[in-house]
Parts: sequence; C-alpha cells; structure tokens
Amino acid sequence: MDWQAIWLSLRLAFSTSAILLVVGMPLAYWLTFSHRRWKFLVEAVVALPLVLPPTVLGFYILLAISPRGPVGAVYAKLTGGLLPFSFAGLLVASVLYSLPFTVQPMAVAFGAVDRRLIEASWCLGVSRLATFRRVVVPLARPGIASGAILSFAHTMGEFGVVLMVGGNIAGVTRTVSISIYDQVQALDYAAAGATSALLLAFSFVVLALTYSWQRGVWAVWPAN
Repeated sequence: MDWQAIWLSLRLAFSTSAILLVVGMPLAYWLTFSHRRWKFLVEAVVALPLVLPPTVLGFYILLAISPRGPVGAVYAKLTGGLLPFSFAGLLVASVLYSLPFTVQPMAVAFGAVDRRLIEASWCLGVSRLATFRRVVVPLARPGIASGAILSFAHTMGEFGVVLMVGGNIAGVTRTVSISIYDQVQALDYAAAGATSALLLAFSFVVLALTYSWQRGVWAVWPAN
C-alpha cells in the first residue's frame, strides 16, 4: 500500500476542506439570501464542476495557473515558484473542483433557517455579521458539517483534475487515486485491491456520517 500517496491525499483533503469552509460559507450565505437577478449565473458557475468532465476542468485550470496564465504569472512573480505540478497547484484545483460539494449543502442548510429568527436578531440591533455567527451558523451546523465532510471525501477520490494539474510525481503530486491507477498498470492487483478497499470503507463511513447529519437537519427542523 502506498502510504506516501495516502498521506498526500489526506493532507490535500484537509487543506481543501479548511479553505472551502472559509470561502464556502460566505458564498453559500450570499447565494441563499441575495436577491440579485443575476444570482443564477453565480450558481451555475459554482455548479460547473458537477457536470464538466474532470479533464476539461483540469485543462482550463492548468492554463490559468501556468506561467503564462493570469494566476500562474502572479504566483510566479510573488513566490518565484510554479503552480503546475506542485502541491499548491493541486490545492487550487481541488478547491475549485470540490466547491459545489461544500457550497450546496451549506446553502440548503442556510435556507432552512427560520427567517423570523434572523429578522428578530436584526430588530434587536445585532449586526448582519454577528447574526450570521450567532444565529445562522449554529442552526445550520449540520449542513456546514455535511459540506466539509463531502468536500473532504471528494478530494480524497480526485483523479482527472489532479492528474491534469499535478501529473504523477511521487511525494509531491501522486495522490492515492493515481497510485491505484499505477498499481493496476503494473499488474499489482493485490496492492490496488488493498488500497481500493481502504478507500471504499472510507467512502462508506463518510457517506454514513453525511446522511446522519442530514437526517438530523430534517428530523429536528419541522418540530421548530
């Protein structure tokens, strides 16, 4: 079993989930409560990774983070390094690829919060930021947790995007899914089977946790 690849995938998944918690919550809140007519365009952009082939998304990300791309050029100027075929590049790709898996559960949870509680907080003079922190987030905690769990699990299983952006560099960009592919290519079915079984068990546990959180939302909310 390629423990180096497993550790790299865990590190990537934790980093991606942490970034998406910070980025995803404000975005999900805006998508839930904004009355902008063009909001559907932002929703479509957020949901694009759900329908785009991973290789297509990875190709465009690779163009954007290349030294001649807008993001890659700025990164190279600031750090002197390159994003393609690096862990930082994998992180950028993973954040974009897993964005809808974080934002959509959070948006559903925020939408389920009773608007009367939010308006009551505003009427008491509590700011929107404080209301979000003290009212919305505690009531939407199961949905927030579901988004974080799903983004973590989704990152663990990424293949097409990470292969396009990071390639297959041992200890740097070779994730567990790429490692399984290499093991199959080398006809090492025992190692591939062991690693796949580990991911299968992990995915089952993650989905069970996610559904338990979601049932908690729907079981408790109608009673309120």
